Amino acid sequence: MTNTKKGRVFSGARPTGRQHLGNYLGAIRNYVALQDDYDCVYCVVDLHALTTLEDTDKLRGWTYEMTLDWLAAGMNPDLGTIIFVQSHVPQVTELHLLLSMATPLGWLTRLPTFKDKVRQQPDNVNYGLVGYPVLMAADIALYKADVVPVGVDQAPHLEFTREIVRRFNHHFGEVLIEPQAKHTEFTKVLGIDGEQKMSKSLDNHIEIAASPEEIEQRVMQMKTDPARKFRSDPGHPEVCNLFSLHSFFSADQVAQIEQDCRGAGIGCVQCKRLFAQNLSAHFAPFRERRAELAKDPDVVWDVLAEGARRASVIASEVISEVKDAIGLPKPR
Repeated sequence: MTNTKKGRVFSGARPTGRQHLGNYLGAIRNYVALQDDYDCVYCVVDLHALTTLEDTDKLRGWTYEMTLDWLAAGMNPDLGTIIFVQSHVPQVTELHLLLSMATPLGWLTRLPTFKDKVRQQPDNVNYGLVGYPVLMAADIALYKADVVPVGVDQAPHLEFTREIVRRFNHHFGEVLIEPQAKHTEFTKVLGIDGEQKMSKSLDNHIEIAASPEEIEQRVMQMKTDPARKFRSDPGHPEVCNLFSLHSFFSADQVAQIEQDCRGAGIGCVQCKRLFAQNLSAHFAPFRERRAELAKDPDVVWDVLAEGARRASVIASEVISEVKDAIGLPKPR
């Protein structure tokens, strides 16, 4: 059968347990949609999570919960999608080492993301933290990904990967592929505080697996139009974080919501309740699928085991090509 796919997609996410709206809008829904046109490789990047050395005992549980959300959302191995755990395909650490030999240290220490991490954890500036972008490049290059879905804020990370690949290819020949960015529709999803990017660490998130009651509780905490102090005041949807989410989850009502908001025909409390209802309804099928999958925990681990097996086939071929290009002696 002829492969009609446009190429290969790779993306990875640190295991963070149950996923939230930011994860869904910024990544998961794109992961699902890309399966129609690309051969998709999706990875739980557990090694990346070790740079902080915190909560490592939770990684197994977080990996399970995140993968469960992925599967319930529609990431489907039956469509050819490979889903696996980074550390289960050890060739990535081998390629990481080889790429590190072609990556100037100055490139890494000048990165704004590295400087941010140093500020966040000044007492734990470890080698893994410095080499994080090289490991990320190895993740992508090991599967010869043509496309990587990223938000605009993540574009510099991908460009850095492209620079590493270019430098490696310059030294050893055109072995690896320079991946192209495919920008996501939602560049940034704010949390319920309306200020910071949605994050579990900031506790400003709404989990997509939350019950209708939990969703309503979190939505009612959301900051809305800061200039609207009274129910009778006209609203300003363009500055309201809640309205930006209405545009996706209440698409058939959003024009009326905007009109009512601007004319003070609806208050923020009513607007929140409507959003909570629509959000809960949107994820109702997801919650049902998740509950069904969760009846047998082996389903998740079996998917990850088969994904690692299939990923290892690709990884073994690529690492062999890389070693040949470098000129490393072959074992007898």
